[in-house]
Amino acid sequence: MDAETFKFKLEGQDPATSARAGKITTSRGEIETPVFMPVGTAGAVKTLCSEDLLALDAKIILSNTYHLVVRPGLDVIEKAGGLHKFMNWNRPILTDSGGYQVFSLKETRKVTDEGVEFRSHVNGDKLMFTPESVIAAQKTIGSDIIMPFDECVMHPCPKDDAAKAMVRTHEWLARSMAAHEKNNGSQALFGIVQGSVHPDLREESAKFIAAADVAGSAIGGLSVGEPAETMYAMLDCICPHLPQDKPRYLMGVGTPENIVEAVSRGVDMFDCVIPTRNARNGQVFTSRGRVHYKAGEYKNSADIALDPDCGCFVCKNYSRAYLRHLFNANEITALRLATYHNLYFYLNMMQEIRAAIVAGNFAAWRKTFLAGVTEENH
Repeated sequence: MDAETFKFKLEGQDPATSARAGKITTSRGEIETPVFMPVGTAGAVKTLCSEDLLALDAKIILSNTYHLVVRPGLDVIEKAGGLHKFMNWNRPILTDSGGYQVFSLKETRKVTDEGVEFRSHVNGDKLMFTPESVIAAQKTIGSDIIMPFDECVMHPCPKDDAAKAMVRTHEWLARSMAAHEKNNGSQALFGIVQGSVHPDLREESAKFIAAADVAGSAIGGLSVGEPAETMYAMLDCICPHLPQDKPRYLMGVGTPENIVEAVSRGVDMFDCVIPTRNARNGQVFTSRGRVHYKAGEYKNSADIALDPDCGCFVCKNYSRAYLRHLFNANEITALRLATYHNLYFYLNMMQEIRAAIVAGNFAAWRKTFLAGVTEENH
């Protein structure tokens, strides 16, 4: 990692919790933390274009190495000059290594210490991911923050299997770091904490990652089916062992409640498909709880916005009745408008979180916010 192109500065600490406010500096811009990264798995956030993301002022997005390797292929991305040029996005990109996706293909994969052999879900082609090939792929993609190939176990997982996967993840990190150093790139490589839901394994893995010469700490293997309280308990035993001067990234999480609880435990970075996926399925997040805008009760709600307290252009201009009509008429505009609103809600939530941390009243903000978003709605 080139220390001149990636820096993290801690700018605030909430006095009543472990919540932190910081700033990540990259060659493509600054990222204030805590931060939520919209998910653009295959080089696009579903239903939105890069201009929409700029209008939302998203500081960083996430894409996925596995999906980009499978389609369109690294040769296409390389000829386009990298993913940033390919998708017309000049701000930072974080790429996941594809570890989660590869290990979810349990019917077609073969795992060895060398790597994982699997078949593409698109055309059935046989592929092989190794720590070295994943680093090389992300070099071609040109992302600003990259993840090492790791072994992500599902829930529940016997402790012996979780321990073996953790050890393999640590060994693969060493190989990833060597490959990354050989590439001599300016990308920031994180390490990934594994260990399933076993506190002693999580602590051991956190200490291993903390001792590694990486740019940040990622926490993988959570939000894979375990109860939310179990996830929070794992964060309680992981975060105290991670470096204060490096960003902490909780992979694939989550609901607004999940994010607020994780922030209070010291997590800085998040990504999740929930706001975009739920929008496409007819659900939006609001300051007054979740709203199923496709519900019949909103047929005549032409005077009610998705969220009357929201400042996004969707809530200023369109009603629940209109989005319900579009959704039921199979008009894709409904999905775009709902997605835009949900991402606005998430990004605005992160701004409020950061402001509360800096002001020293995050604990009070958290109580008020959670009381609102967990209200029963339709």
